[in-house]
Amino acid sequence: MLNWRMWLKLGRISNLPTVWTNGLAGWLLSGNAFDGKGLLLLMVALSLFYVGGMYLNDAFDAEIDARERANRPIPQGEVSQGTVFALGSGMLALGSLLMFTLGLFAGLAGLALAATIVAYDWLHKRIAWGPIIMGACRLLTYVTAALAAGGLSWMVLIGGLGLFCHVVGLTYAAKQEAYDRIGNAWPLLVMAVPVLVLGFMLADNLAIMLLALYMVWGGWALSLLFRRGPGDVPKAVISLIAGIALYDAVLIAATGMLGLALLSIAGFGATLALQRVAPGT
Repeated sequence: MLNWRMWLKLGRISNLPTVWTNGLAGWLLSGNAFDGKGLLLLMVALSLFYVGGMYLNDAFDAEIDARERANRPIPQGEVSQGTVFALGSGMLALGSLLMFTLGLFAGLAGLALAATIVAYDWLHKRIAWGPIIMGACRLLTYVTAALAAGGLSWMVLIGGLGLFCHVVGLTYAAKQEAYDRIGNAWPLLVMAVPVLVLGFMLADNLAIMLLALYMVWGGWALSLLFRRGPGDVPKAVISLIAGIALYDAVLIAATGMLGLALLSIAGFGATLALQRVAPGT
């Protein structure tokens, strides 16, 4: 229980800043009043959903990881599959309860998010369209945050569509990570949708600059998938994960909250830094 690095690795804790920027973007895009206490509760709940989901991911994948990723904590014998199942399930349950403190609709959205997370963890190795379920998880993060803030808006739904497509693309690439190569390239075309969404929602010079940064970073990460050198696919995947925070930053800037957009940029940097401590995939 004292092997803290193992627990961080199991929960892929390095990606948590992107979950927080998702929550912040979803709240602000709703157009509802800023509530520090409510936002804090939301961030705790989303963190529980994410880490709990990552624990369940390893628990469901234990047998496959024993063959393909023997360095994961369960195949290594560092923790039992049953323990990971129990902890992951407990975190999802606690996160769902916290969401109900933010309102009935927020709680129901939290339950939908938890169910989608479990569906992904259970099915993603068995079906070809697992990336769509993962994209739905991040889309529901926006929806859950907006409902916690007080209600949905068209900006939440359009912004969520772009986030959905970004995550579908990176998850497709991640499915090839164990083989360190990319198969068909055409599914990656979905990564163009976030650029179109962000271009539609631009509001000021900072948002334009952040969009340029998002495009340059995403273009560089995607280029790694086609170099096919050792380690290129995993590096592309973790870079695209960090890019989620850049996507959020552009949308936050589009709401006029420029200081919070810079905070989202800090989330991007924090994700890259933490990936050196705990692997992002």
